[in-house]
Amino acid sequence: MLTFEKFSSSTVLAVPPSELSIWLESLWWDKKGDWQKAHDLIDHLQDSKSAHVHAYLHRKEKDLWNARYWYNRAKKPEFIGSLDDEWEQLVRIHLF
Repeated sequence: MLTFEKFSSSTVLAVPPSELSIWLESLWWDKKGDWQKAHDLIDHLQDSKSAHVHAYLHRKEKDLWNARYWYNRAKKPEFIGSLDDEWEQLVRIHLF
């Protein structure tokens, strides 16, 4: 089973672990600093989990109008807190 700690430490690798879901892979690339790749992985998806990650990514780029749209699509409240805290929360949600 992949833990938060193992997931976080895997971001030093050149490629993500093969067992990651699309949401975790997006968050993995985001942590690596490749926002565009993270966004491209979930941009075309319509499910609520993807919308939640999508909201975070737009919040990170300071596109708050777009982030609010995606939080609404995900049926989640707008996150109040740091981007690092939201990233961790999303990873922990998607690990299970």
